[in-house]
Amino acid sequence: MEAVSATMKAINFPATSTVPRATVSITVASPWSQTKLNMLTFYASNPNTRFSSICLPRCSTKPNTDTNNETDQNPTFEPNPSLTTENPSSAVSDEVIPSSSNPPSSLSRGLVLDLGPVGSWDCTDIGSPVVKRFLSDEEERWYMWYHGVSTDSQGSDSIGLAVSSNGVHWERGKGAVKSSADVGLVMSCGNDWWAFDTQSIRPGEVVIMSSAKVRASMQNPENQSSQTGEVLRSLPGLAISQDGRHWARIEGEHHSGALFDVGSEGDWDSLFISSPQVVFHGNGDLRMYYHSFDVGNGVFSIGMARSKDGMKWIKLGKIMGGGRKGCFDELGAMNPYVVKNKKDGNYVMAYEGVGADGRRSIGLAMSAEGLKDWRRVEDEAVLKLATMEDGWDSKGIGSPCLVEMDGDVDEWRLYYRGIGNSGRCGIGMAVSDGSDITRFRRWKGFQ
Repeated sequence: MEAVSATMKAINFPATSTVPRATVSITVASPWSQTKLNMLTFYASNPNTRFSSICLPRCSTKPNTDTNNETDQNPTFEPNPSLTTENPSSAVSDEVIPSSSNPPSSLSRGLVLDLGPVGSWDCTDIGSPVVKRFLSDEEERWYMWYHGVSTDSQGSDSIGLAVSSNGVHWERGKGAVKSSADVGLVMSCGNDWWAFDTQSIRPGEVVIMSSAKVRASMQNPENQSSQTGEVLRSLPGLAISQDGRHWARIEGEHHSGALFDVGSEGDWDSLFISSPQVVFHGNGDLRMYYHSFDVGNGVFSIGMARSKDGMKWIKLGKIMGGGRKGCFDELGAMNPYVVKNKKDGNYVMAYEGVGADGRRSIGLAMSAEGLKDWRRVEDEAVLKLATMEDGWDSKGIGSPCLVEMDGDVDEWRLYYRGIGNSGRCGIGMAVSDGSDITRFRRWKGFQ
């Protein structure tokens, strides 16, 4: 992705939990000298795969629905140091915590980010990695946005940021960020009772565009209540930032503040919209890939929507469903992550496949245009469960994020969420066999 320097002026943001309905200026504080980044993030709820009892609220009453929420069609930004993190955790800490170094045990092969320390915002659960690499003449910088759960958050997710100089050893924060140099918690659930993101939020994508407008995406996951077994509906949302740490929500056209609604009864996406990953194809062409559960066919499926401005979206329908009988993705595909291959221009999709036994692994599909005619690379997963029974990712892997390396190294990196015994989870990394994207192996260390 290319960082852009641009003239900054004010943008009128719609209201959020902590930002009033007024002109809001966002702090510009980039980690790269003389470089300013504008980022938008799309977020939605986290769907649980169990559907024993489904509760889908279809409407709510939102106050002041006649408020004018139009946004500038060509927004730029003005520096203002007064903006703070939306809904930060009450436990604020400047403490920076390095991730554990590459574990020597084969049981932890591939693990690059474990659970946070006791008392931190991400000490109970982590996942949904969104990883970006930035190169300059002076340095190499990596950013990872991911979701986390603390012991005192009652199961609700938050979104945090970790940074790295090599994409392997990560620095994280124990509490909420307070400045543009901090790492840690950057966004919590919304506080407005009518909003769609009061239960859970997870990152979907961060899109950095070569213009004054930059969009990123996050998701607000459906949660299954442990007490009731209910699955709450998930919808995609949007937030904006210039430093990747301080985010301001942007209200969509849906009455809950989401960008768009689930499909009508009988549609393949009538239950929820989850994992909204956005690809910037070109000026006026943003493409959102997401998954839902197709009740009619009984499988998880992936669909897409298209937009000119990142606010108004047109659904294009389902593009991929379940795999062949007996394959690793027989019960469907979910959590898509799409990248345009810089070498041949084709689109590559890493996705989480659901097997007949419910186990998860990671598959690959390709398309020439990224719109239709997606074909699975093969009937085998490109990354399977760890073979060792006690491995940290021996029970499930998913939520893939692809990074195409450039420069001296001709390879791909695949970041993913792994689950081991007792449900303990972490974030891992696998690398391709050179430029062969169909073959991945868990990272063992630098050669």
